[in-house]
Amino acid sequence: MRDIDVRFTGVRLRDMAGAKKLMTEAGKADFEHELITVDEEQYKNAGDAIAAQMREAGFKVKRTVLPGSTFWNDWTKYPMSITNWNMRPLGVQVLALAYRSGEAWNESAFSNKEFDDKLNKALTVPDVAARKVIMADVEKILQDSGTLIQPYWLSLYNHSVKAVQNYGMHQTFETDFHDVWLDV
Repeated sequence: MRDIDVRFTGVRLRDMAGAKKLMTEAGKADFEHELITVDEEQYKNAGDAIAAQMREAGFKVKRTVLPGSTFWNDWTKYPMSITNWNMRPLGVQVLALAYRSGEAWNESAFSNKEFDDKLNKALTVPDVAARKVIMADVEKILQDSGTLIQPYWLSLYNHSVKAVQNYGMHQTFETDFHDVWLDV
């Protein structure tokens, strides 16, 4: 929310009374939120659902739907929008790109020194079990900040015929046929 100085710290979407209280305390009870999405169906539909829930809670919301040729030119500059992040080999990599202070793709303008410090530490820990402990704190800071709404996880699918053996969907859409064979 770049255009107003309000943080919904500690407020969850399900706690709209708390969010309304914070907006009132900040003198922004009449503020109109603009939720911008690209015109692709999954983003538009999610945006419509979120806007409806916000309106139901008593917030003013303006919905703007833009064609991809316009949306993606300024996607990091919108005060409130919907994008997706595809996986990276390590979950910490997405957080570093999307939420670390000063990053080029930090579309939410999130900035939190404790988050940055813990995330930077997690990026240096090769042991998965040890990194999980640090990441629990990193994720809690991000969740409690209220800087994002995560309505769903995107499922990826792969289709092939029965004769294609040992081939599966790769999370980054890579195609590696080294161990694939046809059973004809």
